[in-house]
Amino acid sequence: MSSFTIPLDEGNRSVSVPVNTLNDLSKDDLLSFPAFQIWLSTLQRSLQRQHHPSHEFNHNPYVLRKINVQSVDYFKSGRLGFVKLNAEVSNGNGETLPGTVFLRGGSVGMLMILQPDDVPSSNEDEKRAILTIQPRIPAGSLAFPEIPAGMIDDSGTFAGAAAKEIEEETGLTIPQRELVDMTSLALQSISEPKDGETLQRAVYPSPGGSDEFIPLFLCQKRMPRKEIESLQGRLTGLRQHGEKITLKIVPLKDLWKEALRDGKTLAAWALYNGLKQDGKI
Repeated sequence: MSSFTIPLDEGNRSVSVPVNTLNDLSKDDLLSFPAFQIWLSTLQRSLQRQHHPSHEFNHNPYVLRKINVQSVDYFKSGRLGFVKLNAEVSNGNGETLPGTVFLRGGSVGMLMILQPDDVPSSNEDEKRAILTIQPRIPAGSLAFPEIPAGMIDDSGTFAGAAAKEIEEETGLTIPQRELVDMTSLALQSISEPKDGETLQRAVYPSPGGSDEFIPLFLCQKRMPRKEIESLQGRLTGLRQHGEKITLKIVPLKDLWKEALRDGKTLAAWALYNGLKQDGKI
Protein backbone atom coordinates (compact mmCIF):
# COMPACT_ATOMS: atom_id res chain seq x y z
CA MET A 1 0.00 0.00 0.00
CA SER A 2 1.14 3.53 -0.77
CA SER A 3 -0.24 6.83 0.53
CA PHE A 4 -0.07 10.48 -0.46
CA THR A 5 -2.21 13.61 -0.23
CA ILE A 6 -3.84 15.78 -2.87
CA PRO A 7 -4.89 19.45 -2.50
CA LEU A 8 -8.57 20.35 -2.39
CA ASP A 9 -10.10 23.82 -2.38
CA GLU A 10 -13.10 23.98 -0.05
CA GLY A 11 -13.94 27.55 -1.00
CA ASN A 12 -12.83 29.31 2.14
CA ARG A 13 -9.72 27.23 2.72
CA SER A 14 -7.39 24.68 1.14
CA VAL A 15 -7.04 21.22 2.63
CA SER A 16 -5.06 18.07 1.90
CA VAL A 17 -7.06 14.92 1.25
CA PRO A 18 -5.29 11.62 2.04
CA VAL A 19 -5.23 9.00 -0.71
CA ASN A 20 -4.50 5.33 -0.05
CA THR A 21 -3.85 2.90 -2.89
CA LEU A 22 -3.33 -0.88 -2.87
CA ASN A 23 -1.20 -0.83 -6.02
CA ASP A 24 1.71 1.07 -7.53
CA LEU A 25 -0.44 3.94 -8.78
CA SER A 26 1.54 7.14 -8.24
CA LYS A 27 0.22 10.55 -7.29
CA ASP A 28 1.26 11.97 -10.67
CA ASP A 29 -0.47 9.15 -12.57
CA LEU A 30 -3.70 9.65 -10.63
CA LEU A 31 -3.72 13.44 -10.95
CA SER A 32 -3.01 13.24 -14.69
CA PHE A 33 -5.83 10.73 -15.33
CA PRO A 34 -8.50 12.78 -17.17
CA ALA A 35 -11.41 10.90 -15.61
CA PHE A 36 -10.09 11.60 -12.10
CA GLN A 37 -9.46 15.26 -12.91
CA ILE A 38 -13.02 15.80 -14.14
CA TRP A 39 -14.59 13.82 -11.28
CA LEU A 40 -12.60 15.61 -8.57
CA SER A 41 -13.18 19.11 -9.95
CA THR A 42 -16.90 18.43 -10.39
CA LEU A 43 -17.24 17.06 -6.85
CA GLN A 44 -15.19 19.95 -5.46
CA ARG A 45 -17.53 22.46 -7.11
CA SER A 46 -20.59 20.69 -5.69
CA LEU A 47 -19.09 20.62 -2.18
CA GLN A 48 -18.26 24.32 -2.37
CA ARG A 49 -21.87 25.16 -3.19
CA GLN A 50 -22.88 24.00 0.30
CA HIS A 51 -21.49 27.25 1.74
CA HIS A 52 -24.37 29.22 0.21
CA PRO A 53 -27.04 29.88 2.88
CA SER A 54 -29.80 28.49 0.63
CA HIS A 55 -28.11 25.12 0.13
CA GLU A 56 -29.85 22.12 1.67
CA PHE A 57 -26.67 21.03 3.47
CA ASN A 58 -25.44 24.48 4.51
CA HIS A 59 -26.04 23.92 8.23
CA ASN A 60 -23.92 20.74 8.26
CA PRO A 61 -21.90 20.46 5.03
CA TYR A 62 -20.39 17.27 3.68
CA VAL A 63 -16.62 16.99 3.28
CA LEU A 64 -14.40 14.72 1.20
CA ARG A 65 -12.23 13.18 3.92
CA LYS A 66 -10.33 10.36 2.20
CA ILE A 67 -9.95 8.50 -1.08
CA ASN A 68 -9.16 4.78 -1.14
CA VAL A 69 -8.07 3.53 -4.57
CA GLN A 70 -9.05 -0.15 -4.72
CA SER A 71 -8.01 -1.24 -8.21
CA VAL A 72 -6.72 0.04 -11.55
CA ASP A 73 -6.69 -1.29 -15.12
CA TYR A 74 -4.41 -0.26 -17.96
CA PHE A 75 -4.94 -0.37 -21.71
CA LYS A 76 -2.55 -2.44 -23.82
CA SER A 77 -0.69 0.77 -24.67
CA GLY A 78 0.14 1.20 -20.99
CA ARG A 79 -2.21 4.16 -20.58
CA LEU A 80 -4.32 4.22 -17.43
CA GLY A 81 -7.83 3.11 -18.39
CA PHE A 82 -10.03 2.54 -15.36
CA VAL A 83 -9.87 3.25 -11.62
CA LYS A 84 -12.16 1.93 -8.90
CA LEU A 85 -12.13 3.93 -5.69
CA ASN A 86 -14.10 4.71 -2.57
CA ALA A 87 -14.53 8.35 -1.60
CA GLU A 88 -15.27 8.91 2.07
CA VAL A 89 -17.71 11.82 2.19
CA SER A 90 -19.33 12.71 5.53
CA ASN A 91 -20.65 15.64 7.55
CA GLY A 92 -19.96 16.77 11.11
CA ASN A 93 -22.52 14.32 12.51
CA GLY A 94 -20.77 11.38 10.91
CA GLU A 95 -23.48 10.90 8.29
CA THR A 96 -21.97 9.49 5.10
CA LEU A 97 -22.85 9.48 1.42
CA PRO A 98 -22.34 6.42 -0.85
CA GLY A 99 -18.92 6.86 -2.41
CA THR A 100 -17.97 3.78 -4.44
CA VAL A 101 -16.90 5.11 -7.85
CA PHE A 102 -15.85 3.38 -11.06
CA LEU A 103 -13.88 5.97 -13.02
CA ARG A 104 -13.80 5.45 -16.78
CA GLY A 105 -14.35 8.94 -18.17
CA GLY A 106 -16.48 10.08 -21.05
CA SER A 107 -17.85 8.33 -24.11
CA VAL A 108 -19.79 9.52 -27.14
CA GLY A 109 -22.96 8.08 -28.65
CA MET A 110 -24.26 8.69 -32.16
CA LEU A 111 -27.81 8.47 -33.49
CA MET A 112 -27.29 7.92 -37.21
CA ILE A 113 -30.39 8.41 -39.32
CA LEU A 114 -30.29 7.45 -42.99
CA GLN A 115 -32.92 8.31 -45.57
CA PRO A 116 -33.16 7.18 -49.21
CA ASP A 117 -32.55 10.10 -51.55
CA ASP A 118 -35.46 9.02 -53.78
CA VAL A 119 -38.10 10.24 -51.29
CA PRO A 120 -38.85 13.75 -49.95
CA SER A 121 -36.75 14.75 -46.94
CA SER A 122 -39.99 15.22 -45.00
CA ASN A 123 -40.80 11.50 -45.30
CA GLU A 124 -40.29 10.15 -41.76
CA ASP A 125 -41.52 6.62 -42.56
CA GLU A 126 -38.51 5.93 -44.80
CA LYS A 127 -35.94 6.98 -42.22
CA ARG A 128 -33.64 4.25 -40.90
CA ALA A 129 -31.33 4.11 -37.88
CA ILE A 130 -28.03 2.26 -37.56
CA LEU A 131 -27.50 -0.15 -34.69
CA THR A 132 -24.33 -2.04 -33.88
CA ILE A 133 -24.58 -5.62 -32.65
CA GLN A 134 -21.48 -6.61 -30.71
CA PRO A 135 -20.24 -8.56 -27.70
CA ARG A 136 -20.62 -6.70 -24.39
CA ILE A 137 -19.09 -9.02 -21.82
CA PRO A 138 -19.96 -6.77 -18.81
CA ALA A 139 -23.62 -7.25 -19.76
CA GLY A 140 -23.06 -10.98 -20.31
CA SER A 141 -23.97 -10.61 -23.97
CA LEU A 142 -22.33 -11.62 -27.25
CA ALA A 143 -24.89 -9.75 -29.35
CA PHE A 144 -25.87 -6.48 -27.66
CA PRO A 145 -27.81 -3.96 -29.82
CA GLU A 146 -26.97 -0.26 -29.38
CA ILE A 147 -26.28 2.92 -31.29
CA PRO A 148 -22.64 3.47 -32.35
CA ALA A 149 -20.56 4.61 -29.38
CA GLY A 150 -17.02 4.75 -28.09
CA MET A 151 -14.75 6.13 -25.41
CA ILE A 152 -13.33 9.63 -25.63
CA ASP A 153 -9.54 9.68 -25.85
CA ASP A 154 -7.23 12.26 -24.29
CA SER A 155 -7.21 14.61 -27.27
CA GLY A 156 -9.57 16.23 -29.72
CA THR A 157 -13.19 17.26 -29.34
CA PHE A 158 -16.38 15.38 -28.54
CA ALA A 159 -17.53 15.89 -32.13
CA GLY A 160 -14.18 14.64 -33.41
CA ALA A 161 -14.46 11.53 -31.27
CA ALA A 162 -17.99 10.97 -32.55
CA ALA A 163 -16.93 11.28 -36.21
CA LYS A 164 -14.06 8.88 -35.57
CA GLU A 165 -16.32 6.27 -33.98
CA ILE A 166 -18.85 6.56 -36.79
CA GLU A 167 -16.16 5.75 -39.34
CA GLU A 168 -14.69 2.89 -37.29
CA GLU A 169 -18.04 1.26 -36.51
CA THR A 170 -20.02 1.92 -39.70
CA GLY A 171 -17.45 2.66 -42.39
CA LEU A 172 -19.17 5.98 -43.19
CA THR A 173 -17.12 9.17 -43.25
CA ILE A 174 -19.03 12.07 -41.70
CA PRO A 175 -17.58 15.60 -41.42
CA GLN A 176 -17.72 17.00 -37.89
CA ARG A 177 -19.76 19.96 -39.10
CA GLU A 178 -22.63 17.61 -39.99
CA LEU A 179 -22.96 16.35 -36.40
CA VAL A 180 -25.49 17.90 -34.03
CA ASP A 181 -24.73 17.71 -30.31
CA MET A 182 -28.22 16.88 -29.07
CA THR A 183 -27.35 17.07 -25.37
CA SER A 184 -25.89 20.58 -25.63
CA LEU A 185 -28.78 21.67 -27.83
CA ALA A 186 -31.32 20.37 -25.33
CA LEU A 187 -29.55 22.01 -22.40
CA GLN A 188 -29.95 25.37 -24.13
CA SER A 189 -33.69 24.95 -23.63
CA ILE A 190 -33.53 24.82 -19.84
CA SER A 191 -32.52 27.44 -17.32
CA GLU A 192 -29.52 26.46 -15.19
CA PRO A 193 -28.29 28.69 -12.32
CA LYS A 194 -24.93 30.36 -12.89
CA ASP A 195 -23.72 29.05 -9.53
CA GLY A 196 -25.04 25.53 -10.21
CA GLU A 197 -23.14 22.28 -10.42
CA THR A 198 -20.58 21.88 -13.21
CA LEU A 199 -21.74 18.58 -14.64
CA GLN A 200 -20.75 17.66 -18.18
CA ARG A 201 -23.08 18.57 -21.04
CA ALA A 202 -23.98 14.93 -21.43
CA VAL A 203 -26.15 12.14 -20.05
CA TYR A 204 -24.96 10.04 -17.11
CA PRO A 205 -26.10 6.42 -17.65
CA SER A 206 -25.11 5.11 -14.19
CA PRO A 207 -24.52 7.99 -11.74
CA GLY A 208 -24.96 5.73 -8.72
CA GLY A 209 -21.71 3.91 -9.45
CA SER A 210 -19.80 5.42 -12.38
CA ASP A 211 -18.57 8.81 -13.56
CA GLU A 212 -19.22 7.93 -17.23
CA PHE A 213 -20.87 10.73 -19.20
CA ILE A 214 -22.06 10.51 -22.80
CA PRO A 215 -22.68 13.45 -25.14
CA LEU A 216 -25.19 12.24 -27.70
CA PHE A 217 -24.81 13.34 -31.32
CA LEU A 218 -27.17 13.23 -34.26
CA CYS A 219 -26.23 12.68 -37.88
CA GLN A 220 -28.87 12.71 -40.62
CA LYS A 221 -27.74 11.63 -44.06
CA ARG A 222 -29.52 11.09 -47.37
CA MET A 223 -28.07 8.26 -49.44
CA PRO A 224 -28.99 6.07 -52.40
CA ARG A 225 -31.38 3.36 -51.24
CA LYS A 226 -29.06 0.57 -52.38
CA GLU A 227 -26.20 1.97 -50.29
CA ILE A 228 -28.38 1.97 -47.21
CA GLU A 229 -29.49 -1.59 -47.90
CA SER A 230 -25.87 -2.68 -48.39
CA LEU A 231 -25.07 -1.72 -44.78
CA GLN A 232 -27.41 -4.39 -43.42
CA GLY A 233 -25.33 -7.16 -41.83
CA ARG A 234 -21.99 -5.53 -42.67
CA LEU A 235 -19.11 -6.61 -40.44
CA THR A 236 -17.17 -3.64 -39.08
CA GLY A 237 -15.05 -2.53 -36.11
CA LEU A 238 -11.33 -2.54 -35.39
CA ARG A 239 -10.57 -6.24 -35.30
CA GLN A 240 -7.08 -5.61 -33.88
CA HIS A 241 -8.77 -3.99 -30.85
CA GLY A 242 -11.14 -6.90 -30.33
CA GLU A 243 -14.14 -5.17 -31.92
CA LYS A 244 -16.50 -7.56 -33.70
CA ILE A 245 -19.42 -5.48 -34.90
CA THR A 246 -22.35 -6.34 -37.15
CA LEU A 247 -24.51 -3.50 -38.44
CA LYS A 248 -28.28 -3.65 -38.24
CA ILE A 249 -30.48 -1.16 -40.09
CA VAL A 250 -33.90 -0.63 -38.49
CA PRO A 251 -36.85 1.71 -39.13
CA LEU A 252 -36.35 4.84 -37.05
CA LYS A 253 -39.82 4.47 -35.53
CA ASP A 254 -38.81 1.05 -34.18
CA LEU A 255 -35.45 2.09 -32.74
CA TRP A 256 -36.70 2.21 -29.15
CA LYS A 257 -37.97 -1.37 -29.41
CA GLU A 258 -34.93 -2.76 -31.22
CA ALA A 259 -32.46 -1.51 -28.56
CA LEU A 260 -34.61 -0.98 -25.48
CA ARG A 261 -31.99 -2.49 -23.13
CA ASP A 262 -29.44 0.18 -24.02
CA GLY A 263 -29.79 3.35 -21.97
CA LYS A 264 -27.93 5.67 -24.35
CA THR A 265 -30.07 4.52 -27.28
CA LEU A 266 -33.25 5.36 -25.37
CA ALA A 267 -31.75 8.70 -24.29
CA ALA A 268 -30.83 9.52 -27.90
CA TRP A 269 -34.32 8.53 -29.03
CA ALA A 270 -35.90 10.79 -26.37
CA LEU A 271 -33.63 13.73 -27.22
CA TYR A 272 -34.29 13.39 -30.94
CA ASN A 273 -38.05 13.32 -30.48
CA GLY A 274 -38.04 16.12 -27.90
CA LEU A 275 -35.85 18.40 -30.03
CA LYS A 276 -37.90 17.64 -33.12
CA GLN A 277 -41.12 18.40 -31.25
CA ASP A 278 -39.66 21.75 -30.16
CA GLY A 279 -38.53 22.58 -33.69
CA LYS A 280 -34.82 22.53 -32.76
CA ILE A 281 -33.86 19.99 -35.42
